[in-house]
Amino acid sequence: MPATACRRRASPAASARPRTSRLYDHGMDIVIAGGHGKIALRLARSLAARGDTVRGLIRNPDHAADVRAAGADPVVCDLESAGVGEVAGHLTGADAVVFAAGAGAGSGAARKDTVDRAASVLTADAAERAGVRDFVQISAMGAGETPAPGRGEVWAAYLRAKGEAEDDLRRRDDLHWLILRPGRLTDDPPTGLVTLADPPIGHDVVTRDDVAAVIVALLDASDVRHRTLDLLNGPTRVEDAVAALRPALGGGR
Repeated sequence: MPATACRRRASPAASARPRTSRLYDHGMDIVIAGGHGKIALRLARSLAARGDTVRGLIRNPDHAADVRAAGADPVVCDLESAGVGEVAGHLTGADAVVFAAGAGAGSGAARKDTVDRAASVLTADAAERAGVRDFVQISAMGAGETPAPGRGEVWAAYLRAKGEAEDDLRRRDDLHWLILRPGRLTDDPPTGLVTLADPPIGHDVVTRDDVAAVIVALLDASDVRHRTLDLLNGPTRVEDAVAALRPALGGGR
């Protein structure tokens, strides 16, 4: 079965309805930009397992089978060359977008800009055009900061691109955005225990499975938005860490 453009399930107006401080019902329609990434595939499996519809935007059609195996509908869309109208068409009807794209290891400074910054801006523009309000961006600790001496130009370009992508989201009034900054990522088994809070919280590791679990919980907590959150493995259960941020439960700022 070939990868195709997404099916349209709802009008942009319906998707843009205001969110209240409640948990979403299951059965959401989520688009993951960068759908073949390690976190993205874990996230797709978790969302699909509970009954959500997931679409994964991918650049390489050879990755479609992996995305489909994770429970998502693969949608071939190169975010480095697509226009906003094309991307908006792939987002129409979604409840939320998760931006998980990244140039990845081995890429140069130029692709840090075209993927980690420009593709995020493009996807946010497309979400606004499609009427999709919720936008979760996977960023990085240290985004926008000057790196330590000796880290090299590519690392500096990466932090700069992530920081500029974050700044772009913060200027948008039409998106209910949330920026998540994981620590150093590992492929260790999930712990279910995290530290999730406003930066800074220090530097340490977090498993990719735990990052995916936190994103699932944050997608449900629709009142935790317009925040920048650092994420590490820590002492608190994922659901409790997210609940502590929810204004309806006495958390938040």
